[in-house]
Amino acid sequence: MDVRTEGLCVSCVGEAKNIPPYPGPNRMRDCYCTVNLDQEEVFRTKIVEKSLCPFYGEDFYCEIPRSFRHLSFYIFDRDVFRRDSSIGKVAVKKEDLQKYHGKDTWFQLQPVSADSEVQGKVHLELRLSEVITDSGVVNHKLATRVLECQGLPIVNGQCDPYAAVSLLGPSRSEAKKTKVKRKTNNPQFEETFYFEVTRPLSYTKRQFDVEEEDVDKLALRVDLWNASNLKFGDEFLGGVRVPLRVLGQAGVHDAWYFLLPRENGGKSVKVEDLGSLRLNIVYTEDHVFPSEHYTPLRDLLLQSANAEPVSASTAHILGEVCREKQEAAIPLVRLFLHYGKIVPFISAIAHAEINRTQDPNTIFRGNSLTSKCIDETMKLAGMHYLQVTLKPIIDEICTEHKSCEIDPVKLKESENLETNRENLRQYVDRIFNVITTSGVRCPTVMCDIFFSLRESAATRFQVDQDVRYTAVSSFIFLRFFAPAILSPNLFHLRPHHPDPATSRTLTLISKTIQTLGSLAKSKSANFKESYMAAFYDYFNEQKYADAVKNFLDLISTSGKWDQKSIETPIMLKEGFMIKRAQGRNRFGIKNFKKRWFRLTNHEFTYHKTKGEGALCSIPIENILAVERLEEESFKMKNMFQVIQPERALYIQANNCVEARDWIDILTKVSQCNRKRLSTYHPSAYLNGHWLCCKLSADTAPGCTPCTGGLPANIQLDVDGDRETERIYSLFGTYMTKLIKMQEACGSKSVYDGPEQEEYSTFVIDDPQETYKTLKQIISAVQTLEQQHTKYKRDKFKKTKIGSQEHPIGDKSFQCYIRQQSENTTYSI
Repeated sequence: MDVRTEGLCVSCVGEAKNIPPYPGPNRMRDCYCTVNLDQEEVFRTKIVEKSLCPFYGEDFYCEIPRSFRHLSFYIFDRDVFRRDSSIGKVAVKKEDLQKYHGKDTWFQLQPVSADSEVQGKVHLELRLSEVITDSGVVNHKLATRVLECQGLPIVNGQCDPYAAVSLLGPSRSEAKKTKVKRKTNNPQFEETFYFEVTRPLSYTKRQFDVEEEDVDKLALRVDLWNASNLKFGDEFLGGVRVPLRVLGQAGVHDAWYFLLPRENGGKSVKVEDLGSLRLNIVYTEDHVFPSEHYTPLRDLLLQSANAEPVSASTAHILGEVCREKQEAAIPLVRLFLHYGKIVPFISAIAHAEINRTQDPNTIFRGNSLTSKCIDETMKLAGMHYLQVTLKPIIDEICTEHKSCEIDPVKLKESENLETNRENLRQYVDRIFNVITTSGVRCPTVMCDIFFSLRESAATRFQVDQDVRYTAVSSFIFLRFFAPAILSPNLFHLRPHHPDPATSRTLTLISKTIQTLGSLAKSKSANFKESYMAAFYDYFNEQKYADAVKNFLDLISTSGKWDQKSIETPIMLKEGFMIKRAQGRNRFGIKNFKKRWFRLTNHEFTYHKTKGEGALCSIPIENILAVERLEEESFKMKNMFQVIQPERALYIQANNCVEARDWIDILTKVSQCNRKRLSTYHPSAYLNGHWLCCKLSADTAPGCTPCTGGLPANIQLDVDGDRETERIYSLFGTYMTKLIKMQEACGSKSVYDGPEQEEYSTFVIDDPQETYKTLKQIISAVQTLEQQHTKYKRDKFKKTKIGSQEHPIGDKSFQCYIRQQSENTTYSI
């Protein structure tokens, strides 16, 4: 049975304390924290200035894409010259993560040294053999074969590794080296070295045999080094010490080893001198079974949108039993996106929540399952939308470093308040304009959800004319654009946190955009700070409210608007690409030429160069499909095709990312066309036939289903089985709550009379239907639990310590030696 192992890590970097002071008059430090898989940085917090007890309070969520040995947290200090130096680290072994699962824990910071920063594994083969000399004396030699390494660290952007092999004993130390392997952290050495284990007669007065030399005191040492050109010498990458008693009776040992830090290699530093770090680590490792194992649970989940009432559905129950709604929302949204069920599901739970809301001013204010699911959907479906809308100006703000501080108390002596206000006003205006003119680029799945929210809110609160806008703006502005501006790194708009001054600018912009999008009656009352209320006077014009309403109307019409109804064309994307002649001229040569392409919400055109008239114009309604073109067609990479009623336009983008971007946005603007194709030809029509299906008619229907519907990047990035496994794990974790919810359904207090306090947290609209669903959930979860138990038992039996999948480490090393030594004798 093919079972995949998938890891998920959620870490909260809380705070540090007692960081050693800077050795200077200032003594304060500007510290940040990184999260690393082994030595690969995967997350970085903001910089906290001038503090020896920095508070971070940042959450990090990550699907673990590879195997790792340590989850590490490093504290760095940035000096006045913007140089970063490490202060200390917390490294938690993978096998120890469960000890700290979900617990706030203070960890002592450990020193960081080159000798302790190791990762990777090495494959060794040892063989003890007899060698008869010319004089007839029997000697014994140890053949040590260094085969390969995997996952070595990259040092200063390079890895040129070699291995040093030594035989260690009470009175010997012989060292030999492999050749250097350039520019690889997975070197293939395939080199063998020989060491004499039985010493010749000339060595001492009498011959030592293996037993007399005491093999227990002999060991093989293999160290990996990075060949450096720097004057400081080669860098240590890790090592392993193998006692020769592992050879056993057979005299052969073949195994993989984890590389370990060098013993006593680090500097002598008192642990308490480095301070400590508070972390909350949640790490889960799920075993993903073949798809058919999840059918019962998956079917229950996918029926959630049609359940009556929706509070009795499997998905809603998951939200009720999880400690945090976010826990349930992440896998649910991914699963429903994968199967194209996200819109009906969110529509159902949102409709139920709106009907329970009494005041339109409090609509979607809480952290409910609905709000968390919409947040997660916007993050997944709207990532590209944010890239094309906000990224250019966010990059500009982070690069220009214009002063925008408008709080008189925080103003520096060299700064002018009016100049700062003007800088900030220009930034706000530009961001407001790019947002309110981006409606055509809003992903269809988001538009469909906003349409549902708008209709439900307008039906529920018919007297309030603005509720149809506020129901949508509470998500698109307050939970999407404003947070992305405030923390661009969390939305992949920037690689790291902006510097403190830029972060302050983004905070002021985010506050203003959030208020503009809220359509509140009294704008000034929304600000606690008087300087913000005064600044907002710039925007107290009706044109801003009208622009917001027009934008909200556009994105909440379920993607069914007429593109031409917008009078002014909106430029969506442009750039140079290479296109193949379409064959509009029967006798023309179908060659490839570089052209300037331009896409608006009205048409797709190409020009000889930027600014010149269009050589060809394709109306958006004539785009029937946009798909990738297989490389074999023209032996060219990054090609895609724009399919029209009579022909296809073949285009080559500059790189794979650009090709995906063009495909995404062309698909977006054309996906509501009535004549969109359901099938297409993935290869070109050449030499009288389609290369893919070999049909000769150029009008033959496509042979492959189109990838339309949800944007391709959403469908491809979601693993439905992985998400169902995650949901199974959550149900297993909260099984006691499921049982308690069953009791609540069966309790008379649910039907009549006051509820018992322990049951009052559950939303149960229909006890009988809810009980029925709970019974099915528990049955499906228990079946999967039995399958997991059997798999783990079988896997444990088959586990071989020393294999490539289970290298020998510092703990398993002792177990391996103990197992081998039970039947070992050393005399030869």
